[in-house]
Amino acid sequence: MSHQQGYQQTAPGQPEQPPLGQPGYGPPTQTRTPRPAKAKKQSNVVGLIALIAAALGFIFACIPGALIIGWILLPIAFVLAIVSLFLKDKVKWTGVTALIVSIVGTIVGFTVFFAVVGTSFDNAFGSGDTTIAAPSGDAGTNDQAAAKEDPAAKAGTRENPSPIGSVVASDDWRVVINSVTLAATDAVVAANQFNERPAKGSQYILVNYSATYIGDDPDGQMPAFVSIEYVTANGTTVNGLDKLVAAPKPIDTTSTLYKDGTATGNTAIEVPTATAGQGVLAVRPGMLADKVFVAVK
Repeated sequence: MSHQQGYQQTAPGQPEQPPLGQPGYGPPTQTRTPRPAKAKKQSNVVGLIALIAAALGFIFACIPGALIIGWILLPIAFVLAIVSLFLKDKVKWTGVTALIVSIVGTIVGFTVFFAVVGTSFDNAFGSGDTTIAAPSGDAGTNDQAAAKEDPAAKAGTRENPSPIGSVVASDDWRVVINSVTLAATDAVVAANQFNERPAKGSQYILVNYSATYIGDDPDGQMPAFVSIEYVTANGTTVNGLDKLVAAPKPIDTTSTLYKDGTATGNTAIEVPTATAGQGVLAVRPGMLADKVFVAVK
């Protein structure tokens, strides 16, 4: 073995080896630097508040009597949820959950609101179901007999109006036409100094009726929801609002009636003189109730 220049002899094609006892000259040894531990995200207080507000708002939005509280809390929760999502190094799940709950709660709140409004509207203005009870006597008997003979001749239509004294009722109101005075011009004009005489070719009629509230609204309702109109023989509708006059002993339509309360009085309507006795009254016992036609004589 040769020790020329202090190196060990190596086989051809092999790298020369450093002398014994001397360090080798290889590539530098790499050392791995440990990665810093990932910082744990902090709790998101804003998101937590948003989540609580959204949950409470959702609950209140489902309660008809507390809808306003839900409408206050849900928008607040929505805004706080958006803010919480932009906070750095904070957990996001509370904000995301609050955002979803606030949106769903708002949808539910609107659904409950429209349901409450629809129910209140129906309670306030009555339903479309109208019943007719003919007064005792020959008139009611004749109407029932005619209806049996001819099913098309249903009582309460323009072609077959119910007689005076018939009880027209809905879920909320019971209306009775007590009397109709066809020649009432002088009585109406004398009732109030501001009442004008009817137009040429017209006259006033007086309709005396009773309106009884039979609904369950604890706040009651006004008889103004009941309407009485006059329909001429040629199908033209006339009502008391066409020419406002003060009738003698007028019915009070603006005072609230409670269950079983009744208002009775007159209303004056200007009608064509030529066909004053040929028309019919259109009675509607509630704003959404069906009309029933009652004879004028």
